[in-house]
Amino acid sequence: MAARTDNVSDPALAAGLLVARRGQAFYSRKLNELSDDDLGAPSLLPAWSRRHVVAHVGLNARALTRLTEWAATGIETPMYDSPEQRTEEIDFAATLPAQALRNLSDHAAIHLNVEWRDLPETAWANEVRTAHGRVVPVSETVWMRTREVWIHAVDLGNGASFRDIPAEVIDRLLDDVQSAWVTRAGSDGRPPMLEATDRPRVSSTAAAAVQGPAWRLAAWATGRGSADGLSTSDGAPLPSAPRWL
Repeated sequence: MAARTDNVSDPALAAGLLVARRGQAFYSRKLNELSDDDLGAPSLLPAWSRRHVVAHVGLNARALTRLTEWAATGIETPMYDSPEQRTEEIDFAATLPAQALRNLSDHAAIHLNVEWRDLPETAWANEVRTAHGRVVPVSETVWMRTREVWIHAVDLGNGASFRDIPAEVIDRLLDDVQSAWVTRAGSDGRPPMLEATDRPRVSSTAAAAVQGPAWRLAAWATGRGSADGLSTSDGAPLPSAPRWL
């Protein structure tokens, strides 16, 4: 019989699942506040309407469901066949009738949640491969979805902001962005460091640090916020945020 509760005993994983589900609820609420006509308006992402955002978030849930099924069965089921197939699928789904698009969003999220719920505890460590080629334990899908729903709730352009995102999500997001910048820059690159002025863990200042409240840093670093409220540790002009994903 399928489980009615999560098969997890790790407190960190259990807490992560809760935050992911809270994010899904927040995203769904912001989506449901929009009328069908509102869906055709531009989102906060360049060249994407709100329809594209909704399509992307729904299809992301399906893709992460495939990874969860991979971990459960041992049968390889990639997130996407190719980057081109992913783009084509989003573009097509964005043209669906409004109710069909909303159904995609709701049903895909529910399916992912059920697969997470029923995944045996021993399978959470099973490795899968992300669309970017990273080999990770399937437990990483929880953070992948968490990041997706909280950030794209803002991208809907319906009043949500990074200030609404839980502190623990903002902090991990900053760590993700910083790590990606360092990796992409290589040994010779010097990406700006991110220093949250409202976090007690900040104790030193890097020469090229961008400083400010954590939520403002996260918005700016992910390309979704202005330089308002930010400054540099050496007084130099604020640099452009490097590409993150």
